[in-house]
Amino acid sequence: MGTDQSHKQAIEAASDESDHEVYATPKKVSRFTRWYRSPLFNVIIVGLISFTQPGIWNALNNTGAGGQQEPYLVNGANSLTFGIMVFGCTFFSLLANKFGLKNILIIGTLGYAPYSASLYVNNRYGVEWFVLFGGVTCGIAASALWASEGAIALGYPQVKDRGKFTGIWLGLRELGQLIGSSIQLSLNRKKNQRGKVGYDTYLILIGLQCAGLPLAFLISPPEKVIRPDGTKIGDPTKNKKVLGEFKRVWALLKTKRVFLLLPILIGFNWNGTYLSIYLTKYFSVRARALGALTTGIAATAANIFWGWFLDLKIFSRPKIARITWFSFVVIMLSIFGWQISNQHKYQSTIPKVTLDWDTPDFGRAFASTVLFRRFMNESHYMFVYWIIGTFNNDIETLTLTVGIVRSFESFGSAVSFGLGAASAVSPMANLIVAFLMFVICIPTTSLVVFEVPEHPVDKERLVEGESENEGALTVKAGDEATS
Repeated sequence: MGTDQSHKQAIEAASDESDHEVYATPKKVSRFTRWYRSPLFNVIIVGLISFTQPGIWNALNNTGAGGQQEPYLVNGANSLTFGIMVFGCTFFSLLANKFGLKNILIIGTLGYAPYSASLYVNNRYGVEWFVLFGGVTCGIAASALWASEGAIALGYPQVKDRGKFTGIWLGLRELGQLIGSSIQLSLNRKKNQRGKVGYDTYLILIGLQCAGLPLAFLISPPEKVIRPDGTKIGDPTKNKKVLGEFKRVWALLKTKRVFLLLPILIGFNWNGTYLSIYLTKYFSVRARALGALTTGIAATAANIFWGWFLDLKIFSRPKIARITWFSFVVIMLSIFGWQISNQHKYQSTIPKVTLDWDTPDFGRAFASTVLFRRFMNESHYMFVYWIIGTFNNDIETLTLTVGIVRSFESFGSAVSFGLGAASAVSPMANLIVAFLMFVICIPTTSLVVFEVPEHPVDKERLVEGESENEGALTVKAGDEATS
């Protein structure tokens, strides 16, 4: 009797980020169940899914133009992909709150492999229509995946762990690029001229992408997740109406923080298109494969570092936000200046330059864009998702916010890849546009940074008549949902 009373008191004393807690009758669960239902396990699985899907996509894209000889067809397909995602990410975030994150995540694993297969067919047989079809399937799948994976990575852990867990999620995604690019480099190491990668590369990467579907079935629904402090997350799908979710999305769009984040969401991926053109235009096949590998290493380093730094307890969250953002601004402006100098040099060289790792001046050309810019791009990615997680604590709002973020990010990518698909637009023009987009986002993002709170809101009342407690319940460990 005394033991039961002590156990109940211990559960009631457990710390929780939410003020709205529901206490359930304690029920013993096995150590395996606690691990299987833990935020860490689920974020690792989401990271592995991301490794097999966008991770492999990134591995191909970071060779320059998906490994093709010319960038225009692949940039056109990428523009089509992101064009679908402009609307698809928000749409699937609505569906996730209605039908569940796990179901939407499963859909997100079905469209990447057809796109990679289309690159293989184009590389080997010259078929072009299949690449555009693959862009469509990839756009639909990526909309579902992007809307669900970010919500799981941000919503399942407690606020104090969101920096580390975001780093784990994005770091595992880069594992796809590391493995995929290692394979590419081993298969193309003797190709010291410009051209396209060997078609054997695609077969291995397609096989890896097929592993995403079975992994998705291992994800726990939010209401079954058990946090380390014994808390659980309420079921976000209960009593949900799609029309009501549309109203909440519109209300979120009108909030100051989301509105001011739009420029960086649209702009921070623009230099990715330029990188693809730059690699294709000036680097040998094996140098491009090396670029894919080293950029993966740089991005992984960024995820590890910022996952640690953003959760430091020695600074307040507002101070960490300011230190991080203004460091980014100084470094990015410096790197843009460096790259503009590089681009001017190589586009003016006659005869046309082909940079390989055994040619003079390779380090200057390679390091500024492939290593430093990729490190900073991933750092921005980490930072934006961390910022989102500092404002809200409930998974429904986080899911909708991630959908909005992904939609505007996709809009920027669609326009930038569309610009990159136009052969009449010079690489320098692409670089200048990327620079201007970054400059535009500096003042708006700075305003958001100064709004970062020390603690997030448990449940934000977005629509008139909405209960502040609706959907914000956090259940203490031990109810029947864990079984």
